[in-house]
Amino acid sequence: MELTEDILKSYRTVAIVGLSAKEDRPSNEVARYLRSRGYRIIPVNPVETDILGEKSYPDLVSIPEPVEVVDIFRRADDVLPVVDQAIKVGARVVWMQLGIVNEEAAEKARKAGLKVVMDHCMKIEHEKLFRREG
Repeated sequence: MELTEDILKSYRTVAIVGLSAKEDRPSNEVARYLRSRGYRIIPVNPVETDILGEKSYPDLVSIPEPVEVVDIFRRADDVLPVVDQAIKVGARVVWMQLGIVNEEAAEKARKAGLKVVMDHCMKIEHEKLFRREG
């Protein structure tokens, strides 16, 4: 089983770092899609208190429940501190969305035992996987 398939089938709690409250933003579209497919979405955005009816947290370490996947919608230069927090909270996966590549952060996450996906969209990968499986 390839990495993205393993992640999409094994983990259900997704903290979305950089989730926007604006419905026309890709992060919001991805969050709505994942929630509609049964994933638990936890917004991480320091300037919002509520996104999609869910409490928004300023950072990963403020989330009071376990996080499995950290889906990152931030510039590549801003990924390393997010990875540090993902490691600290015991996340299992760091997923950098389309266009986001940070090899240093990826290597740090892998050394800490996390699975890493870069430059892929969770929504697109989920759609491809379940279209294949019918």
